[in-house]
Amino acid sequence: MKRATNLTIGLIFLLMTACGQKQIETPERAMTKFEEFKLKEKFVEDAKLFYPGIGDPTIKPLLTKKINLVADDFRKIAEKGIATDEEYQDAIKSGLKNFSDVYLHLDTEDRERVCSYFEELMDIVGLESSDGHLNHFMYGFDPTKSQPADKEGK
Repeated sequence: MKRATNLTIGLIFLLMTACGQKQIETPERAMTKFEEFKLKEKFVEDAKLFYPGIGDPTIKPLLTKKINLVADDFRKIAEKGIATDEEYQDAIKSGLKNFSDVYLHLDTEDRERVCSYFEELMDIVGLESSDGHLNHFMYGFDPTKSQPADKEGK
């Protein structure tokens, strides 16, 4: 009887663990990649991404500082060795909020570039999804999730 109880408790524990947040092990070269990311010049023309460069050059230093702070947040999480998707997604959400004071000064290409920098950081740690935060930043909602019908039922 005791053995069956222990087995049941063990199975419950395994089930709860499996249903939890996905664990991400920090890749070996992540810290170096964070430093390389922070050192590169940002918001410059990039033909591969069809990015013409920052629309308003006066805010380039501010945008660079903001995205580098996100890199610092990702690095702090990664330094633990193993983190959850949720920890990185919280860092994304928080980092995007830091762009709210300049959001209206960003044209579509600049907002896309901000998102592509977040995607680079996600790639460094192997995070597969922003949980809709990048879509919400770009479009004001997540187009991958169903939206409620308007008052007229459309």
